[in-house]
Amino acid sequence: MAGSSIGECFRVSTFGESHGPAIGCIIDGCPPGLTLAPEDIQGDLDRRRPGQSRHTTQRQEKDQVEILSGVFEGVTTGTPIGLLIRNTDQRSQDYSKIKDLFRPGHADYTYLQKYGLRDYRGGGRSSARETATRVAAGAVARKFLKERLGVEFLAWMAQMGHVQAQTFDSAEIARNDFFCPDALAAEQMAEFLDALRKEGDSIGARIDARVSGMPVGLGEPVFDRLEADIAKAMMSINAVKAVAMGDGFAVVEQRGSQHGDVMTPRGFQSNHAGGVLGGISSGQDLLLSVAIKPTSSIRIPRQSINMQGQPTEVATTGRHDPCVGIRAVPIVEAMLALIVMDHWMRHRAQNGDVQPSLSPISA
Repeated sequence: MAGSSIGECFRVSTFGESHGPAIGCIIDGCPPGLTLAPEDIQGDLDRRRPGQSRHTTQRQEKDQVEILSGVFEGVTTGTPIGLLIRNTDQRSQDYSKIKDLFRPGHADYTYLQKYGLRDYRGGGRSSARETATRVAAGAVARKFLKERLGVEFLAWMAQMGHVQAQTFDSAEIARNDFFCPDALAAEQMAEFLDALRKEGDSIGARIDARVSGMPVGLGEPVFDRLEADIAKAMMSINAVKAVAMGDGFAVVEQRGSQHGDVMTPRGFQSNHAGGVLGGISSGQDLLLSVAIKPTSSIRIPRQSINMQGQPTEVATTGRHDPCVGIRAVPIVEAMLALIVMDHWMRHRAQNGDVQPSLSPISA
Protein backbone atom coordinates (compact mmCIF):
# COMPACT_ATOMS: atom_id res chain seq x y z
CA MET A 1 0.00 0.00 0.00
CA ALA A 2 2.81 2.43 0.84
CA GLY A 3 4.25 2.33 -2.69
CA SER A 4 7.88 1.53 -1.89
CA SER A 5 7.97 -1.87 -3.62
CA ILE A 6 8.02 -3.04 -7.24
CA GLY A 7 7.70 -6.47 -8.84
CA GLU A 8 5.68 -9.62 -8.17
CA CYS A 9 8.10 -12.58 -8.28
CA PHE A 10 11.31 -10.54 -8.16
CA ARG A 11 10.23 -7.93 -5.64
CA VAL A 12 12.30 -4.95 -4.54
CA SER A 13 11.45 -2.69 -1.59
CA THR A 14 13.57 0.39 -0.93
CA PHE A 15 14.02 2.49 2.20
CA GLY A 16 15.87 5.57 3.42
CA GLU A 17 16.08 9.31 2.87
CA SER A 18 18.58 11.65 1.27
CA HIS A 19 20.02 12.92 4.56
CA GLY A 20 19.32 9.92 6.78
CA PRO A 21 22.08 7.60 8.01
CA ALA A 22 21.64 5.15 5.12
CA ILE A 23 19.53 4.00 2.20
CA GLY A 24 18.92 0.43 1.14
CA CYS A 25 16.65 -2.22 -0.32
CA ILE A 26 15.37 -5.74 0.16
CA ILE A 27 15.27 -8.06 -2.86
CA ASP A 28 12.78 -10.87 -2.34
CA GLY A 29 12.58 -13.73 -4.83
CA CYS A 30 16.07 -13.80 -6.29
CA PRO A 31 16.76 -17.40 -7.40
CA PRO A 32 19.43 -19.31 -5.46
CA GLY A 33 22.83 -20.18 -6.86
CA LEU A 34 23.76 -16.83 -8.42
CA THR A 35 27.33 -15.87 -7.58
CA LEU A 36 27.13 -12.43 -6.01
CA ALA A 37 29.65 -10.13 -4.33
CA PRO A 38 29.67 -6.38 -3.64
CA GLU A 39 31.91 -5.79 -6.67
CA ASP A 40 29.17 -7.21 -8.93
CA ILE A 41 26.99 -4.29 -7.82
CA GLN A 42 29.56 -1.55 -7.26
CA GLY A 43 30.32 -0.91 -10.93
CA ASP A 44 26.76 0.20 -11.66
CA LEU A 45 26.64 2.30 -8.48
CA ASP A 46 29.87 4.04 -9.49
CA ARG A 47 28.27 5.08 -12.79
CA ARG A 48 25.38 6.71 -10.91
CA ARG A 49 27.52 8.11 -8.09
CA PRO A 50 27.52 11.92 -7.61
CA GLY A 51 30.55 14.19 -7.73
CA GLN A 52 32.38 12.48 -10.60
CA SER A 53 32.55 15.54 -12.86
CA ARG A 54 31.83 19.26 -12.77
CA HIS A 55 28.54 18.56 -14.54
CA THR A 56 26.84 16.81 -11.62
CA THR A 57 26.21 17.58 -7.95
CA GLN A 58 29.44 17.80 -5.96
CA ARG A 59 28.03 15.79 -3.07
CA GLN A 60 30.77 13.24 -2.36
CA GLU A 61 29.22 9.86 -1.68
CA LYS A 62 31.27 6.70 -2.19
CA ASP A 63 28.06 4.64 -2.44
CA GLN A 64 29.80 1.54 -1.08
CA VAL A 65 27.25 -1.27 -1.06
CA GLU A 66 27.03 -3.77 1.79
CA ILE A 67 25.33 -7.15 1.36
CA LEU A 68 23.60 -7.88 4.66
CA SER A 69 21.72 -11.08 3.88
CA GLY A 70 20.69 -13.59 1.23
CA VAL A 71 24.23 -14.55 0.21
CA PHE A 72 26.26 -17.43 1.71
CA GLU A 73 29.73 -18.46 0.58
CA GLY A 74 29.46 -16.16 -2.42
CA VAL A 75 26.13 -17.34 -3.85
CA THR A 76 22.52 -16.29 -3.38
CA THR A 77 20.52 -18.57 -1.10
CA GLY A 78 17.02 -17.79 -2.39
CA THR A 79 16.20 -15.84 0.77
CA PRO A 80 15.76 -12.03 0.88
CA ILE A 81 18.86 -10.08 -0.08
CA GLY A 82 19.49 -7.00 2.04
CA LEU A 83 21.59 -4.21 0.51
CA LEU A 84 22.75 -1.12 2.42
CA ILE A 85 24.43 2.10 1.27
CA ARG A 86 25.49 4.49 4.00
CA ASN A 87 25.15 8.26 3.55
CA THR A 88 28.42 9.98 4.43
CA ASP A 89 28.31 13.52 2.98
CA GLN A 90 25.04 15.11 4.05
CA ARG A 91 24.90 18.88 4.48
CA SER A 92 21.46 19.43 5.93
CA GLN A 93 22.32 23.03 6.80
CA ASP A 94 22.29 23.83 3.07
CA TYR A 95 18.50 23.49 3.19
CA SER A 96 17.78 25.51 6.34
CA LYS A 97 16.89 28.60 4.29
CA ILE A 98 14.14 26.80 2.39
CA LYS A 99 12.71 24.60 5.14
CA ASP A 100 9.59 26.80 5.28
CA LEU A 101 9.40 27.47 1.52
CA PHE A 102 8.17 25.51 -1.49
CA ARG A 103 10.32 25.08 -4.58
CA PRO A 104 8.37 25.37 -7.85
CA GLY A 105 8.34 22.02 -9.63
CA HIS A 106 9.44 20.15 -6.50
CA ALA A 107 7.62 17.61 -4.30
CA ASP A 108 7.89 19.88 -1.23
CA TYR A 109 4.27 21.00 -1.51
CA THR A 110 2.66 17.65 -2.30
CA TYR A 111 4.55 15.76 0.42
CA LEU A 112 3.37 18.27 3.02
CA GLN A 113 -0.21 18.07 1.81
CA LYS A 114 -0.18 14.26 1.81
CA TYR A 115 1.68 13.52 5.06
CA GLY A 116 1.23 16.70 7.06
CA LEU A 117 5.02 17.12 7.29
CA ARG A 118 8.02 16.99 5.00
CA ASP A 119 11.73 16.26 5.25
CA TYR A 120 13.24 19.38 3.72
CA ARG A 121 16.81 18.00 3.92
CA GLY A 122 17.53 17.30 0.29
CA GLY A 123 13.93 16.34 -0.34
CA GLY A 124 13.97 13.38 2.04
CA ARG A 125 12.28 10.39 0.45
CA SER A 126 11.52 12.31 -2.76
CA SER A 127 15.24 12.82 -3.42
CA ALA A 128 16.95 11.09 -6.34
CA ARG A 129 19.35 9.78 -3.70
CA GLU A 130 16.88 6.91 -3.24
CA THR A 131 17.59 5.70 -6.78
CA ALA A 132 21.01 4.39 -5.74
CA THR A 133 19.18 1.48 -4.10
CA ARG A 134 17.37 0.73 -7.37
CA VAL A 135 20.67 0.67 -9.23
CA ALA A 136 22.02 -1.79 -6.67
CA ALA A 137 19.01 -4.07 -7.03
CA GLY A 138 19.08 -3.71 -10.81
CA ALA A 139 22.70 -4.87 -10.85
CA VAL A 140 21.64 -8.15 -9.29
CA ALA A 141 18.86 -8.63 -11.86
CA ARG A 142 21.02 -7.77 -14.85
CA LYS A 143 23.80 -10.12 -13.68
CA PHE A 144 21.33 -12.99 -13.54
CA LEU A 145 19.77 -12.12 -16.91
CA LYS A 146 23.15 -11.73 -18.59
CA GLU A 147 24.59 -15.00 -17.27
CA ARG A 148 21.49 -17.18 -17.61
CA LEU A 149 19.75 -15.71 -20.68
CA GLY A 150 22.23 -13.44 -22.45
CA VAL A 151 20.03 -10.34 -21.99
CA GLU A 152 21.91 -7.03 -22.05
CA PHE A 153 20.88 -3.48 -21.15
CA LEU A 154 22.18 -0.22 -22.58
CA ALA A 155 20.97 3.34 -22.05
CA TRP A 156 22.44 6.63 -23.24
CA MET A 157 21.96 10.37 -23.30
CA ALA A 158 20.28 11.08 -26.64
CA GLN A 159 19.49 14.75 -26.06
CA MET A 160 20.16 17.50 -23.53
CA GLY A 161 18.21 20.66 -24.14
CA HIS A 162 18.73 21.56 -27.80
CA VAL A 163 21.85 19.38 -28.19
CA GLN A 164 21.13 16.01 -29.80
CA ALA A 165 23.34 13.04 -30.55
CA GLN A 166 23.66 12.78 -34.34
CA THR A 167 25.74 9.59 -34.47
CA PHE A 168 25.79 6.39 -32.45
CA ASP A 169 28.95 4.70 -31.19
CA SER A 170 28.18 2.40 -28.27
CA ALA A 171 31.84 2.43 -27.20
CA GLU A 172 31.70 6.24 -26.84
CA ILE A 173 29.02 6.05 -24.14
CA ALA A 174 31.58 5.08 -21.49
CA ARG A 175 34.18 7.60 -22.67
CA ASN A 176 32.48 10.89 -21.73
CA ASP A 177 30.74 12.40 -18.72
CA PHE A 178 27.32 12.38 -20.38
CA PHE A 179 26.89 8.73 -21.42
CA CYS A 180 26.47 10.13 -24.92
CA PRO A 181 27.14 7.94 -28.00
CA ASP A 182 28.25 10.98 -30.03
CA ALA A 183 31.63 12.47 -29.04
CA LEU A 184 30.94 15.82 -30.71
CA ALA A 185 27.54 16.12 -29.07
CA ALA A 186 29.13 15.34 -25.69
CA GLU A 187 31.53 18.26 -26.16
CA GLN A 188 28.61 20.53 -27.04
CA MET A 189 26.71 19.32 -23.97
CA ALA A 190 29.70 20.21 -21.77
CA GLU A 191 29.84 23.74 -23.18
CA PHE A 192 26.09 24.17 -22.86
CA LEU A 193 26.04 22.94 -19.25
CA ASP A 194 28.99 25.15 -18.24
CA ALA A 195 27.07 28.20 -19.43
CA LEU A 196 23.86 27.01 -17.80
CA ARG A 197 25.56 26.42 -14.46
CA LYS A 198 26.87 29.99 -14.45
CA GLU A 199 23.32 31.21 -14.98
CA GLY A 200 22.13 29.13 -12.02
CA ASP A 201 19.58 27.31 -14.16
CA SER A 202 18.90 23.68 -15.13
CA ILE A 203 17.85 21.72 -18.22
CA GLY A 204 15.94 18.61 -19.24
CA ALA A 205 17.12 15.60 -21.22
CA ARG A 206 16.08 12.54 -23.21
CA ILE A 207 17.44 9.11 -22.36
CA ASP A 208 17.16 6.30 -24.93
CA ALA A 209 17.57 2.64 -24.04
CA ARG A 210 17.82 -0.78 -25.66
CA VAL A 211 17.43 -4.27 -24.22
CA SER A 212 18.93 -6.92 -26.48
CA GLY A 213 18.75 -10.71 -26.28
CA MET A 214 15.12 -10.55 -25.14
CA PRO A 215 13.19 -13.81 -24.68
CA VAL A 216 9.85 -14.14 -26.47
CA GLY A 217 6.67 -14.19 -24.40
CA LEU A 218 7.32 -11.86 -21.45
CA GLY A 219 4.31 -9.81 -20.39
CA GLU A 220 1.00 -10.51 -18.63
CA PRO A 221 -2.02 -9.10 -20.48
CA VAL A 222 -4.09 -7.17 -19.93
CA PHE A 223 -3.16 -4.88 -17.06
CA ASP A 224 0.41 -6.14 -16.59
CA ARG A 225 1.50 -5.76 -20.18
CA LEU A 226 5.28 -5.61 -20.47
CA GLU A 227 5.29 -2.05 -21.77
CA ALA A 228 2.77 -1.01 -19.09
CA ASP A 229 5.05 -2.21 -16.31
CA ILE A 230 8.05 -0.64 -18.05
CA ALA A 231 6.20 2.67 -18.28
CA LYS A 232 5.30 2.51 -14.59
CA ALA A 233 8.90 1.74 -13.66
CA MET A 234 10.22 4.62 -15.75
CA MET A 235 7.64 7.07 -14.43
CA SER A 236 8.63 6.10 -10.88
CA ILE A 237 12.10 7.60 -11.51
CA ASN A 238 12.47 11.13 -10.14
CA ALA A 239 11.94 13.83 -12.80
CA VAL A 240 10.66 11.50 -15.56
CA LYS A 241 7.68 13.11 -17.32
CA ALA A 242 7.21 10.94 -20.42
CA VAL A 243 7.97 7.43 -21.69
CA ALA A 244 7.78 6.20 -25.28
CA MET A 245 8.13 2.64 -26.56
CA GLY A 246 9.34 1.98 -30.09
CA ASP A 247 8.44 4.83 -32.40
CA GLY A 248 6.56 6.55 -29.57
CA PHE A 249 4.65 9.67 -30.60
CA ALA A 250 5.81 9.28 -34.19
CA VAL A 251 3.05 6.67 -34.61
CA VAL A 252 0.54 9.53 -34.73
CA GLU A 253 1.59 10.30 -38.31
CA GLN A 254 2.24 6.72 -39.41
CA ARG A 255 -0.08 4.55 -41.45
CA GLY A 256 -0.68 0.89 -40.77
CA SER A 257 1.27 0.02 -43.89
CA GLN A 258 4.26 1.81 -42.36
CA HIS A 259 4.03 0.89 -38.71
CA GLY A 260 3.37 -2.86 -38.80
CA ASP A 261 6.67 -4.74 -38.56
CA VAL A 262 6.73 -7.14 -41.51
CA MET A 263 7.61 -10.73 -40.61
CA THR A 264 9.55 -13.12 -42.83
CA PRO A 265 11.07 -16.57 -42.24
CA ARG A 266 14.35 -14.71 -41.69
CA GLY A 267 12.89 -12.43 -39.03
CA PHE A 268 11.27 -9.03 -38.55
CA GLN A 269 12.17 -6.39 -41.14
CA SER A 270 11.74 -3.45 -38.73
CA ASN A 271 11.02 -2.67 -35.08
CA HIS A 272 8.52 0.18 -34.96
CA ALA A 273 6.74 -1.55 -32.06
CA GLY A 274 9.81 -1.46 -29.86
CA GLY A 275 9.91 -5.20 -29.20
CA VAL A 276 6.43 -5.61 -27.70
CA LEU A 277 3.24 -6.85 -29.42
CA GLY A 278 -0.01 -7.07 -27.49
CA GLY A 279 1.85 -6.45 -24.27
CA ILE A 280 4.14 -9.46 -24.85
CA SER A 281 7.80 -9.38 -25.87
CA SER A 282 8.40 -10.39 -29.49
CA GLY A 283 12.06 -11.33 -29.03
CA GLN A 284 13.19 -8.17 -30.78
CA ASP A 285 15.16 -5.52 -28.91
CA LEU A 286 13.14 -3.47 -26.45
CA LEU A 287 13.45 0.18 -27.51
CA LEU A 288 12.32 3.14 -25.45
CA SER A 289 12.87 6.81 -24.71
CA VAL A 290 12.44 8.69 -21.43
CA ALA A 291 11.99 12.44 -20.98
CA ILE A 292 13.60 14.01 -17.90
CA LYS A 293 12.43 17.40 -16.62
CA PRO A 294 14.85 20.18 -15.51
CA THR A 295 16.08 20.07 -11.91
CA SER A 296 13.73 21.97 -9.59
CA SER A 297 16.46 23.25 -7.25
CA ILE A 298 18.07 26.23 -9.01
CA ARG A 299 19.74 29.46 -7.90
CA ILE A 300 17.51 31.73 -9.98
CA PRO A 301 14.94 33.38 -7.67
CA ARG A 302 11.32 32.40 -8.37
CA GLN A 303 7.96 33.34 -6.92
CA SER A 304 6.44 30.86 -4.48
CA ILE A 305 4.68 30.65 -1.10
CA ASN A 306 5.80 29.73 2.41
CA MET A 307 4.33 27.33 4.98
CA GLN A 308 1.79 29.98 5.98
CA GLY A 309 0.61 30.38 2.37
CA GLN A 310 2.12 33.85 2.05
CA PRO A 311 3.86 34.97 -1.15
CA THR A 312 7.64 34.82 -1.09
CA GLU A 313 10.68 34.30 -3.27
CA VAL A 314 12.79 31.15 -3.29
CA ALA A 315 16.30 30.45 -4.60
CA THR A 316 18.08 27.16 -3.83
CA THR A 317 21.75 27.03 -2.92
CA GLY A 318 23.72 23.88 -2.14
CA ARG A 319 24.79 21.02 -4.39
CA HIS A 320 22.46 20.02 -7.20
CA ASP A 321 22.61 18.47 -10.67
CA PRO A 322 22.07 21.07 -13.40
CA CYS A 323 20.81 18.14 -15.49
CA VAL A 324 19.56 15.08 -13.63
CA GLY A 325 19.40 13.23 -16.94
CA ILE A 326 23.13 12.48 -16.77
CA ARG A 327 22.92 10.24 -13.73
CA ALA A 328 19.53 8.89 -14.84
CA VAL A 329 21.20 6.70 -17.49
CA PRO A 330 22.20 3.82 -15.13
CA ILE A 331 18.90 4.22 -13.28
CA VAL A 332 16.94 3.60 -16.49
CA GLU A 333 19.02 0.48 -17.14
CA ALA A 334 18.41 -0.74 -13.59
CA MET A 335 14.65 -0.28 -13.71
CA LEU A 336 14.49 -2.08 -17.05
CA ALA A 337 16.44 -4.98 -15.57
CA LEU A 338 14.06 -5.23 -12.61
CA ILE A 339 11.00 -5.37 -14.87
CA VAL A 340 12.47 -7.88 -17.32
CA MET A 341 13.68 -10.08 -14.45
CA ASP A 342 10.28 -10.02 -12.76
CA HIS A 343 8.42 -10.83 -15.97
CA TRP A 344 10.82 -13.63 -16.87
CA MET A 345 10.15 -15.24 -13.50
CA ARG A 346 6.39 -14.75 -13.87
CA HIS A 347 6.46 -16.25 -17.36
CA ARG A 348 8.50 -19.24 -16.18
CA ALA A 349 6.09 -19.86 -13.31
CA GLN A 350 2.98 -19.93 -15.51
CA ASN A 351 4.24 -20.96 -18.94
CA GLY A 352 7.48 -22.83 -18.32
CA ASP A 353 6.14 -26.01 -19.94
CA VAL A 354 4.58 -24.32 -22.99
CA GLN A 355 5.96 -25.64 -26.29
CA PRO A 356 5.07 -23.16 -29.09
CA SER A 357 4.16 -24.70 -32.44
CA LEU A 358 6.21 -22.00 -34.17
CA SER A 359 9.87 -21.37 -33.50
CA PRO A 360 10.72 -17.76 -32.58
CA ILE A 361 11.95 -15.57 -35.43
CA SER A 362 14.90 -13.28 -34.85
CA ALA A 363 14.99 -9.55 -35.42
